[in-house]
Amino acid sequence: MNTALPHGYRAIDDDRIRESVGLSYGELAPGLVVEHRPGRTVTELDSLLGAALSGNVAPIHTDAHYSSQTQWGRILVCSGVTLNLVAGMTVRSISGLTTANLAVDRVRFTAPVHIGDTLYAETRILTRRPSESSPGNGVITCHTTAHNQTDTDVMAFNRTFLVPLDADTVRDATNY
Repeated sequence: MNTALPHGYRAIDDDRIRESVGLSYGELAPGLVVEHRPGRTVTELDSLLGAALSGNVAPIHTDAHYSSQTQWGRILVCSGVTLNLVAGMTVRSISGLTTANLAVDRVRFTAPVHIGDTLYAETRILTRRPSESSPGNGVITCHTTAHNQTDTDVMAFNRTFLVPLDADTVRDATNY
């Protein structure tokens, strides 16, 4: 391939490139901030499926009439749904090559999320170190925040996970 590769891709063969999923251990340097895109608009289906799958069928999450009589005036998206959507938004860049999640800590929900809200997230890498108990992996701790379309912060959490120290070896062995 004679042309420069676009960022986030690697050469597989002549005239063939592959998207890279997940930053490598070396790229996840403390202080790095990643803005996750695209944003994610929360749908009624997201809210209902999340409530059903978790068993959280509280009327504030499932009953439009009930919810209209509350301080929110409409259905409130279950916090577990919000956490999963936001955490999912981070995977492509931050933890696409994760070997294992170790912890989700300091979860804070700071404003309500409603059907139709669009969420945006960003992650700051806090620490990284080689794992003592899992050779070949590094431990990454990061802080993720999310805001809605009006720039209101809606949640924040810390997450700790394992990533391979040598991303290219893992990518080659798994066709990623």
